[in-house]
Amino acid sequence: MGFDPGGGSARIYGTGESKISYISSANAADFAVALASGSFPEKTGILELGGPEPLSQLDAVRIFEKCQHKRISVEPVPIDALRDQYRSTDPLQQTFAALMIAYAGGDVVASAAQNAALHHVALQSVADYASR
Repeated sequence: MGFDPGGGSARIYGTGESKISYISSANAADFAVALASGSFPEKTGILELGGPEPLSQLDAVRIFEKCQHKRISVEPVPIDALRDQYRSTDPLQQTFAALMIAYAGGDVVASAAQNAALHHVALQSVADYASR
């Protein structure tokens, strides 16, 4: 979605200040294994996943800048531009716009740490990921 810290650029949707519970792909896989191999009395339901701490898009950029010791160029995408894209007649453009609008609005998973502990998943932070 336009975040390329190695290349030194980051596309920021909206103000970039809304918090998001970023989760690493490795942790998502950890949850999949835990759920597939575990025995749970409740077979249906929704398990919300998230990282150890909610961060804004701008927080994530700052973490990568600190870990990589280099400046990242930020390209802002205003919400109005995303709304215009959503009004497109192309369903693919509408889908991407809807995802980016939701991303701009943030998504904090309050139960992320509790769910990780319940399923024995050691959550990795954005700083952990950025330092590798």
